[in-house]
Amino acid sequence: MKTKIAFTGGGTAGHIYPGLAVADELKSIAEKNNFDIEISWLGCSKGMDKKIVTSAVRGNGRPSCDRFYGIPSGKLRRYFSLKNFSDLFKIAGGFFKSFFILLKMKPALLFSKGGFVSVPPCIAAKILGIPVFTHECDFTPGLANRINAKSASKMLLSYEETKRFLSEGNKAKSVVTGNPVRPVFYSADKSKGLFFLGIPESHQKPVLIVLGGSSGARQINQLVSENLDFLCEHFIVVHQTGMVNTDENENKTLKEKYGDDYKPYPFIYKEMADVLSSADVILSRAGANSIWECAVMSKPMVLVPLCGNGTRGDQVDNAKFFEEKGCAEVLLGDEATGENLKSKLEKMTDVECRKVYAENLKALTGETRPALKIAELIMEKAGN
Repeated sequence: MKTKIAFTGGGTAGHIYPGLAVADELKSIAEKNNFDIEISWLGCSKGMDKKIVTSAVRGNGRPSCDRFYGIPSGKLRRYFSLKNFSDLFKIAGGFFKSFFILLKMKPALLFSKGGFVSVPPCIAAKILGIPVFTHECDFTPGLANRINAKSASKMLLSYEETKRFLSEGNKAKSVVTGNPVRPVFYSADKSKGLFFLGIPESHQKPVLIVLGGSSGARQINQLVSENLDFLCEHFIVVHQTGMVNTDENENKTLKEKYGDDYKPYPFIYKEMADVLSSADVILSRAGANSIWECAVMSKPMVLVPLCGNGTRGDQVDNAKFFEEKGCAEVLLGDEATGENLKSKLEKMTDVECRKVYAENLKALTGETRPALKIAELIMEKAGN
């Protein structure tokens, strides 16, 4: 008999890749125990969700998920906007579509990785009597996960500290699992990463990989472009510019100027694990998922967290946590200047300095694989 598990989450890559990590572990468990499992994903009908989910493959080349269902998605804003009214219709549409998909599918469980698109499926699953597991990757629960908590039979957390933000009822159904990272990040191949990037294995300068999330980070992109003379003097710079906050003409001009020392990419998909494995230093935002992917590979980081009025401060909390553990350098708010960036990265040119950060990261991440722990909890609930 086939076990059916439904997943939901999306809007950004950060709400998808951790779910794919759990899906990969579920597939591995099924193969080892010789039973069939079918994983379906409910995500945004527009945007990058479908491309990421359907292109995701495991180490053996097989797909992480079997089906993708696109549903309408509206944003839940904490401030007044006329779009709140139009988005109510999208949310309602997402609910009805989710309801009938889940009614027909009859999954043993719905696993939610958050994002506004996950709210309608969680409500629909609750009404249909389908158990719901949610996972929170940040220190403080986001709005979508706070709403989904009402539908959840179990809340999975990345940090013990998150419990202090929960009600007593939610604390009782919470389990600290850590933040799931795809199995491929534990077995990434540095040589393959260098080959993909066109960097010879005999390269002399350290490799700096710049990440700004799936949409890109305008602040980081600007810092990089304004300081490329310094960066390319000391590093081979691999720059994931993002699919939104990027200027293709500028990238082409910079590539022509700096040659093989500057390698811009809009977004790196299935090669990301191998690419990160080839890095000596990471310059990144402080989204929970990207920094944990770097952490399990013991990659020293310089973090520029998103902060200000347009954010709830989760990236600042993430960055401070890693800084306090001696795993990263942080440029916060007004500190994110070109001179400060140069100072932080100049430290990272020292091999011994990078080794200290790497050892601290190994101590932090330990031997536990959160995605496997979550997969085991799901299978226990699903009856296998």
